[in-house]
Amino acid sequence: MATATTRNYPDLRDHLKSLEDADLLRVVDIPINKDTELFPLVRWQVRGGVPDEERKAWLFTNVTDSKCRKYDMPVLIGAWGGSERIYSLGLGCKLEDANDLWDRALSHPIPPREITEAPCHEIIIEGADLDKPGNGLDALPVPISTPGWDNAPFLSGTGFVTKDPETGLQNLATYRGQIKAPKRFGLNTSTELRAGGYGHWLKYKARGERMPCACVVGGPPVLAYTAVWKAPEGADEIGIAGGLVNAPINVVKARTVDLLVPADAEIIIEGYVDTEYLEPEGPYAEAHGHVNTQEFNCFVEVTAITRRRDPILITYLSQIHPNEFTAIRGMVHEYGYLKPTRQSRHQGRAEGDLPPAAHRQPQVHLHHARSGHALHRSVAVALRPAGAAAGIGEIRHRHR
Repeated sequence: MATATTRNYPDLRDHLKSLEDADLLRVVDIPINKDTELFPLVRWQVRGGVPDEERKAWLFTNVTDSKCRKYDMPVLIGAWGGSERIYSLGLGCKLEDANDLWDRALSHPIPPREITEAPCHEIIIEGADLDKPGNGLDALPVPISTPGWDNAPFLSGTGFVTKDPETGLQNLATYRGQIKAPKRFGLNTSTELRAGGYGHWLKYKARGERMPCACVVGGPPVLAYTAVWKAPEGADEIGIAGGLVNAPINVVKARTVDLLVPADAEIIIEGYVDTEYLEPEGPYAEAHGHVNTQEFNCFVEVTAITRRRDPILITYLSQIHPNEFTAIRGMVHEYGYLKPTRQSRHQGRAEGDLPPAAHRQPQVHLHHARSGHALHRSVAVALRPAGAAAGIGEIRHRHR
């Protein structure tokens, strides 16, 4: 097997250097309270009207909390999609070439490469060591996204790995995880969207088994983009990420669950999701701009936390648009919604309109395409499956 040094793609550290070189990184060294100050400070960049081209990622190196605790781990926000320029750097291409790159990655995914030694395993905490103060989730400076509304810090870093118990195919998707205790966090798998992790949970539930799960914090930027995008059912998001960088993404066996996890992650949180009981989870100010009220959702019992020696905790800027999560979804989903028009041989032109505050309700404007035209039908068919799950769907004509 390959070694940890065999890597032909950028990880988070490389991406951070690229952001710094492009003057797209703001470093804050003064003490910042993660529970009350950190997210509001970054959010003011977008709520205060700073133009997209001037927005930056933020790295906080002196993180504290409301109990006056000082953390030895920096927090990074806005590094995946804080602006179009940041997303372009993470994807490794010009924004106008992004759709062609996604097309290549979907058409030619590259399976991940398993290695035996990984950066995410430089520090391993499992078993009785997890019970020691400061060794569990309490070691992580997870910020409170919306002080006064959110009832806890929520993980939202890069993605969650689950596996279909019948096919063995893994899924990487972005969910939120409410920190509840040093060895326990909530998991919202977006049941209303019938996401991959929820489908896996239903299968484990039918088998009377717990579901293995791994929360991935940090790693190659392309993993964050494929985790956000709703890939076709049965697709391997890590393989698609490999297609984006034209190289296999390194993975390594998790320590306590039967999963392959990104080897270049900053932090991996392993555990099992209970399939018999649910617990209250939320409220949380979500990316659609509204507060999700408390509801019953899954929870994870942590079995191991592995990380780099000097990890960086990365998290999304969520809440009212403009925010990082809807920005990434808008740029990533553009490819999926316009792909049928790009493949059509019929005359006509289509424009996509993805309202930022309602990123699950795209509009497609067709030029020179009559109702019933083959191009019109191809777009309608493409939107219908997504619309059935997420309330999508409006097609407008513009005739000259």
